[in-house]
Amino acid sequence: MILLPYRRLVLNNSNNFAMGSKYFLHKPSVTIHKTIIPVLSSKTHLFQNQRLIFSTFASKPISPIRGTSNLSYRPQRIPPPVSGVVLEDPVEGIAESEHVKALKEKLSQIGIDIGSCGPGQYSGLLCPMCTGGDSNEKSLSLFITQDGHAATWTCFRAKCGWRGGTRAFADVKTAFADMKRIGKVTKKYRQITEESLGLEPLCDVLLSYFSERMISRETLRRNAVMQRRYGDQIVIAFTYRRDGALVSCKYRDITKKFWQEADTLKIFYGLDDIKGASDIIIVEGEMDKLAMEEAGFRNCVSVPDGAPPVISDKELPPVDKDAKYQYLWNCKEYLEKASRIILATDGDSPGQALAEELARRLGRERCWRVTWPKKSTIDRFKDANEVLMYLGPGALREVIEGAELYPIQGLFNFKDYFTEIDAYYHQTIGYELGVSTGWRSLNQLYNVVPGELTIVTGVPNSGKSEWIDALLCNLNHSVGWKFALCSMENKVRDHARKLLEKHIKKPFFDVRYGESVQRMSAQEFEEGKQWLSDTFFLIRCENDCLPNIDWVLSLAKAAVLRHGVNGLVIDPYNELDHQRPSSQTETEYVSQMLTKIKRFAQHHSCHVWFVAHPRQLHHWVGGPPNLYDISGSAHFINKCDNGIVIHRNRDSSAGPVDQVQVCVRKVRNKVSGTIGDAFLSYDRVTGEFMDIDEHPSKG
Repeated sequence: MILLPYRRLVLNNSNNFAMGSKYFLHKPSVTIHKTIIPVLSSKTHLFQNQRLIFSTFASKPISPIRGTSNLSYRPQRIPPPVSGVVLEDPVEGIAESEHVKALKEKLSQIGIDIGSCGPGQYSGLLCPMCTGGDSNEKSLSLFITQDGHAATWTCFRAKCGWRGGTRAFADVKTAFADMKRIGKVTKKYRQITEESLGLEPLCDVLLSYFSERMISRETLRRNAVMQRRYGDQIVIAFTYRRDGALVSCKYRDITKKFWQEADTLKIFYGLDDIKGASDIIIVEGEMDKLAMEEAGFRNCVSVPDGAPPVISDKELPPVDKDAKYQYLWNCKEYLEKASRIILATDGDSPGQALAEELARRLGRERCWRVTWPKKSTIDRFKDANEVLMYLGPGALREVIEGAELYPIQGLFNFKDYFTEIDAYYHQTIGYELGVSTGWRSLNQLYNVVPGELTIVTGVPNSGKSEWIDALLCNLNHSVGWKFALCSMENKVRDHARKLLEKHIKKPFFDVRYGESVQRMSAQEFEEGKQWLSDTFFLIRCENDCLPNIDWVLSLAKAAVLRHGVNGLVIDPYNELDHQRPSSQTETEYVSQMLTKIKRFAQHHSCHVWFVAHPRQLHHWVGGPPNLYDISGSAHFINKCDNGIVIHRNRDSSAGPVDQVQVCVRKVRNKVSGTIGDAFLSYDRVTGEFMDIDEHPSKG
């Protein structure tokens, strides 16, 4: 019952009206103990000839004024009372304690107007967070402790779930402890019947409405779809049943507004149809459930509360606190037997969010998903009923029969990559066979593939870093690649000199090594500086600290994203900080480090050259070392995609001292090369590496 506001109202003439909600009251007033109390209409939300049901929700969507009742009444003039009769405060004489006043003030500050709510009882209010949704449901259950010292609240609306608690004063410990022990509010579910709700068979107007949506009378009859009258309005009533018994009812009006019976058990719509089923279909609305039946699928249920706006980024809550999806746990025994669950939710963002939330709770491993057909070149059909209406039951069956496995992070099928595999076959990705190094003698042995790791080793002074610099220059000249350089053995100025000499093909200085050849001009130098700036990006630690691999890779990632680099050079391994836990061996550390580098390379399609020195060779006789000679671990050869040894002849009696041997000792991908040796000539003046038949002295 909606009483008049708690203030004195003096009625002095026949023109006064009493405001009980956003509508005026209609019935004559009755005087009881000097208090004028309006007699309420027997109507419930414009629904005639039905007993008034007191509940905490709106049985019909209206536009409420916050803090007022959702019940609506028509205005009625109140006959003039006996002279001098006034409406007295019904709680006059009951003084509020300081605790209750403080509690009211705190609750009002967060939008909870407790009004006449008293201590020791539960009260249904409009939630200030969700405002009851479209149906303006009074879904907030508020409990005030018996002593009035504290309060807890929970919103039972599925899309909200707001809950909390507060105390009147900080030193109230006993009451607050009692409040915490209250825990979850135990809901008492109403017992309802078709008669108590005033449900009727569907009229011809609604039957026609469903017919336009391709839903037959037989489907409506089998699913016990009914109607209910609200004054001059008729609404659709979807009956929720469990084991044949009516447990809840959801209504839909002509404006597509939905509301449900309050204080009833939340379950799937059509729950009895999936009892004992191994395959079930879950849709987002009752109309979609009916549409599925028209396509021949009775093993289908609909969620009762629609879809969330977005996917939650929080961890899955415990079952007793999973308020938004309580219907899942209420139907747990029906779902446990299902081995295949097809999630046919709407194709919009909320629908996809609902599918993800359901999959999180039901287990992705037994979930499947559908893709709705295209409506145009841009849009797709939204749901099952749309497909039924425009394409027919056959098309809807094809959609369900073509359902695909719900994706599980880290678990894939080859067909998930068919687009990439097709592009690989037709060579439309670019660099599928690798990029040429620029040296003909190496073309059959080693080509540079994006996303791979190449380990380069060799004894000191064999030219490892010089060869890599020359390779980078060749790649830039041929395909325009850019690079990130983490070269810790080189000063920046020296490294710039070496790169410029290879690029311009002239010495940086005209003294000593370059005095016999013309030095690069000032203009060439300036143009070379611009080339350096456009092509290379430096990863350097400017203080005394040694960089670790995580730091290097984080900056390399930034270089890929910001500058579009295609390659990363880490030179050398022993200049990195290799601190590791005392329980971790060097072999385990190297394995973990190389795994990180390979993941970076693959994820960013960036080729990585990693220079690693061999351990001290006690019995070295001048030949090239082996990859297993690298200091640290055999994982260097085990985990790399390509392994190269750079070796320079130091004995003039054994051959030209300017000849460099490139030993390709491992190639994982046979498409890009094979094991073998190539020989290049090194020009000490310009730092260039050339095929032997191209060297000027050999011409």
